[in-house]
Amino acid sequence: MDNTEKKHQRRIRYKGTHPKSFDARYKEHQPDKYGETIKKVIQKGNTPAGMHRPICVNEILDFLQIKPSQIGLDATLGYGGHTVEILNKIDSKGHLYAIDRDPIESKRTKQRLLDLGYSENVLSIKNINFSDVDILALDSGLFDFVLADLGVSSMQIDNPERGFSFKNEGPLDLRMNPNIGIPASDRLRELSKNEIIGMLIENSDEPYAEKIAEAIILEYTQGNMINSTTDLYETIQKALSFLPKDIKDDVIKKSSQRTFQALRIDVNHEFEALYEFLEKLPQVLNSGGRVAILSFHSGEDRLVKKSFQFYFRQGIYKEISDGPIRPSMEEQSSNSRSRSAKLRWAIKA
Repeated sequence: MDNTEKKHQRRIRYKGTHPKSFDARYKEHQPDKYGETIKKVIQKGNTPAGMHRPICVNEILDFLQIKPSQIGLDATLGYGGHTVEILNKIDSKGHLYAIDRDPIESKRTKQRLLDLGYSENVLSIKNINFSDVDILALDSGLFDFVLADLGVSSMQIDNPERGFSFKNEGPLDLRMNPNIGIPASDRLRELSKNEIIGMLIENSDEPYAEKIAEAIILEYTQGNMINSTTDLYETIQKALSFLPKDIKDDVIKKSSQRTFQALRIDVNHEFEALYEFLEKLPQVLNSGGRVAILSFHSGEDRLVKKSFQFYFRQGIYKEISDGPIRPSMEEQSSNSRSRSAKLRWAIKA
């Protein structure tokens, strides 16, 4: 018999009155146990660690007009915030399919939704890319409504192990599915200076693309590796060290956000996947079916806008939104991550 006793693991200690690192926020990782803490974090306009707050919920539900007997698709499951609201509208009489390319978060979300009482009778979750929506439709049939939230989930951004943010030290990975493709650190080494410039301009409209690209290539030529989020952030700092003091910190922060965004889009082939998804959407929608897409930067929004307009001119969509719908000022002030969101919709003829 094994009499070895497990040593008690003390929680991570932190300085000050509030934990700053992802792991130290043990209360935020247990919303059922520490509801008051979660409430306080949200009231401050922040997102609790390991969670994600759905954006434009009322606007999305108002447009989709979900009926209890309908069959729908949440093409970007994430934390399941929109999913729960949709399931409440279906009311156990219809069925919702939910997909996500991230095997780590989709597994956690599936368990969370099962614990809330949403069984496979009303909800089917699959770990696939939404670019394969046509393959899903072979089993599900046509959809009465589709929702796609193109934003990166807060759980991915906040977790340093995923490497999505320069704010936390971690491996420069950035893959939505860590089992597919190569991490961002390897991808960056493959690119020439001109390719890095093109990536930064095309994927994030970075005004200092050339300076940042030069600094990245210089690091490699000097024998330095860019393997962590901090490595890339410090390289950007060096690239923009010439800026005046009064604007330097703010510009470096914004350029870092754009650089990580551009690299993430490249590593995950996000524009290609979105283009394929938009191209297949009309094939998987019922007549009168509704689609709502929430985007978070200009490149995504342009693709959605052009696709909706093209199929509208073809008579495939009978109605599309005149322009993007923005989150209310109240939502923007209470959730800073909603500020760049744009919602567009279309209705199939």
